[in-house]
Amino acid sequence: MSTETGVPADAEGSAGSAPARPAGPAGVAEPDRPPARSGPTDAQVVARSVGAPADFAALFDRHAPAIHRYLARRAGPQVADDLVASTFLVAFERRASYDGARADARPWLYGIASNLLGRFHRDEERRLRAYARAGVDGLAEDGIERALERADAQASKRAVAAAVAELSPEDRDVLLLFAWAALSYAEIAEAVGIPLGTVRSRLNRARRRLRAALGADGPATAPRLIKESHHG
Repeated sequence: MSTETGVPADAEGSAGSAPARPAGPAGVAEPDRPPARSGPTDAQVVARSVGAPADFAALFDRHAPAIHRYLARRAGPQVADDLVASTFLVAFERRASYDGARADARPWLYGIASNLLGRFHRDEERRLRAYARAGVDGLAEDGIERALERADAQASKRAVAAAVAELSPEDRDVLLLFAWAALSYAEIAEAVGIPLGTVRSRLNRARRRLRAALGADGPATAPRLIKESHHG
């Protein structure tokens, strides 16, 4: 624990060594869902940490593993280690301005993480395009493979990679916050700082483009990425 920030000193290692998420059918991992918990809300933890900085570590313990998994799928585990540490450092520095009416801090934290991830969009596109061309050449296997593990195990991951790479960074963020982080539409709007209607339009646009790129095999190849939902 850092006495200056209240964030665990071994933040990177703690997040990076989080247990793997359970796998669904055909070995496809399920999206991260917020676990049921008792005790103080996230908002209460953040408020308490303003006067007692060490208490902020409870927020890290709750959410760092899921955020690390999300970032590792987008940018690889090594980059995710750094981004998780930066996410919680930024959150700690901004804790006094947190909206206490928001009991769940996940949208706030994913919003910070997504902003930091924006610096890596160019590299993300390069990895996806390289995977689409060559399968694994030039890629960190545990990065891109995690990034595509939502795809059906028997389908072409290259096709999904190429289709996702063609999306704009803004549309990709909304799509993957929904598909991988399991945020609702309202939570994505809060995380990204856009109106709810914009979330819906970006998600619909991204799905249309994925369906067009993947053709008839799209729904089976990447069901959560493509199928319509009224989630949120």
